[in-house]
Amino acid sequence: MHILQQILFVACAGFATWLFSKNILQIRRNILLGKDEDLTDNKALRWRNLMLLALGQKKMFRNPLVAVMHFVIYAGFIIINIEVLEIILDGILGTHRLFFPLLGGFYTFLINFFELLAVGVMVVCAVFLIRRNIIKLKRFISKDLNGWPRSDANYILFTEIILMTLFLTMNSTDRALQLQGAAHYHDTGNFIISGMLAPLFGGMSEGSLVMIERSCWWLHIIGILAFLNYLPYSKHLHIMLAFPNAYYARLNVHGKMNNMPQVQNEVKYMMQPELAPTGDAPPQKFGAKDVFDLSWKNLLDAYSCTECGRCSAACPANLTGKLLSPRKIMMSTRDRLEAVGKNINTNGEFKDDGKQLLNDYITTEELRACTTCNACVEECPVSISPLEIILELRRSLIMEDSNAPQEWNTMFSNIENNFAPWKFSPDDRDKWVEEMQ
Repeated sequence: MHILQQILFVACAGFATWLFSKNILQIRRNILLGKDEDLTDNKALRWRNLMLLALGQKKMFRNPLVAVMHFVIYAGFIIINIEVLEIILDGILGTHRLFFPLLGGFYTFLINFFELLAVGVMVVCAVFLIRRNIIKLKRFISKDLNGWPRSDANYILFTEIILMTLFLTMNSTDRALQLQGAAHYHDTGNFIISGMLAPLFGGMSEGSLVMIERSCWWLHIIGILAFLNYLPYSKHLHIMLAFPNAYYARLNVHGKMNNMPQVQNEVKYMMQPELAPTGDAPPQKFGAKDVFDLSWKNLLDAYSCTECGRCSAACPANLTGKLLSPRKIMMSTRDRLEAVGKNINTNGEFKDDGKQLLNDYITTEELRACTTCNACVEECPVSISPLEIILELRRSLIMEDSNAPQEWNTMFSNIENNFAPWKFSPDDRDKWVEEMQ
C-alpha cells in the first residue's frame, strides 16, 4: 500500500513540476521577445535592491499596517515551504515526519512557528477579503479589475485560507493519533495550535483519524502543486518575478527618459549642419507599436505587475477622471504578450494577427493623458515602470504616425523652424534686450 502511495505521489509531483516548468519557459520566451538591453552593471546595488524591495518589501512599509499584513502572507508563502519540503520527501520516501528524529527540539520550534504563521495568514487573508469585497477600497473596485482579475485575487485568498486550514487539521489529527499511540506517528509533543485542537478529535477511532490526517496531507500537497501551476495564469506570478524585477531595476534617476541618439543627432545637425555625416541611414523605427518593440525589461515589468493599483491611485491624470490608468497599461501589455505567446504556440512562430499593442490594447487617449510626473514609478512596490511603455508608444504615435493634437504640432513646428516652442524668428530673439536698453 505504501509503495502505491509513493508511486502516486511521485507521479503527481512529477507531472506538476513538468507542467510548471513548461509554462515558466513559455513566459521566459515571451519576455525575451523584447529588445535586448544590458542591465547587469553595479551588481552590489542590484543585490541590495533585491533584498530591500523584493525580500524586505521596503516600499510597502509606507503604510505600516498593510505592510505587516502583507508580510505575514508573504512570509507564510516562503517559510512554510520548509514544511512542504518535508511533505515532499515523506511522499517520495514513504516516511512520516522525516525531519523530527534529525532535528528534535528545533523541529518542534519550527512547527510551532509555522502554525502561528498559518493562523496569521488565515486572519490576514480574511481581512484582505473584507477590504476587497465588503469595504471595497476604491483601487480594488476600479473597472481595470472587472472580470477575471477581480476573481483571481479572491481565488488566491480563499486558497490560502483552505491550505492553512488543511495544514492545522493535519497536525491536530496527527497529535491525536500520537496520544492514542498509533504506529508510525512520532510523539512530537504538543504544538501551540494543533495541541489545543487535538482534544477535539480525541473521541474518534484510530482509523477515522488516520483517514482525516492522510486526506488533509494529500489535499494540502495537491493544493500546493495546483497553486504552483496556477501562478503562471495569475497576477500572483509576482511572488516569483518580483525578485528578478527588483534586481534588474533601472539604477538611474527615476523618470529619466531614454533619449534616442538618432533624434538627438538630428537636432544637433540642425543646429550645426557642418557636423552632419554623409551616407547615414535614417532610423528604421521610432518608439514602439507592439510588444516586440519594447525592451525585455518592459515585458518583465508586465508579468511582474501585482495589480495592486497603487500606481493608478497616485496618478494625477487618473485622479482627475482621465482615461489613463498605469495599472491598466501594464495589464494590457501583459494581455498582448500572452496573445502573442499563444500565437507562437499555435503556429510555431508569430503570424501577423492584424493587431498591435498601440491602438488595439492601449488607446491614444490613454497615452496623451500622461503627464510624465513619475508618480506611478515611485509608488510601485516591485520597481515597475508604466511610464517607459507610455513614452515608447507615444513616440511611435507622434514620430511614426504624426498623430498629435494641433497644439503639440504647432509647438513641434516652432521647435523645428525656430529652435524654440514660440513662433519667433531666431534672428529676432535678442530684440527684447535692445528694448530693455
